[in-house]
Amino acid sequence: MKILKGFFSTAHALLGILFVLVSVLITVLAVQTGWKAVGADAEESAEMAIEAIGLLAIAVVSLQIAQTITEEEVVRDAHISAPTRVRRYLSRFMVVVVVALSIEGLVGTFKALHEEPELLPHAASVLIAAGVLMAGWGAFIRLNKAAEELEPEAMKAAKSEDAKVEE
Repeated sequence: MKILKGFFSTAHALLGILFVLVSVLITVLAVQTGWKAVGADAEESAEMAIEAIGLLAIAVVSLQIAQTITEEEVVRDAHISAPTRVRRYLSRFMVVVVVALSIEGLVGTFKALHEEPELLPHAASVLIAAGVLMAGWGAFIRLNKAAEELEPEAMKAAKSEDAKVEE
């Protein structure tokens, strides 16, 4: 069983590194797109700047996922079973997803307003999805609180794992 745990820890570390590399690549693409916007005419420049913002949002999401995977699965070696760990892990992931969807929805809105207004409902649906995810996440946290109170030792164990990350 130790070999299997070591394998999964190594696989998570490798995935974390890959997410970081993809984040760096997307950041480079965003910088190139933003740099091209500097010399373009006003309308084209705005489109490129919006595209660069979208790319940077995706890069941040990739970096946050790498951090979450690395801290939760490699450093803490936490096995998601207790309600406290589930809430913490899901919350970290949901922050990334909701922020990314919100940014992408805003980028889509600006693009639709400037290029194709008929795509505005699509951008709005992305923002609505972000709101629904946020509401569902809030409901999950509220309902999960009762389960956490039944297992105070799980909260204590989860807090003790934070020392591994802070070192």
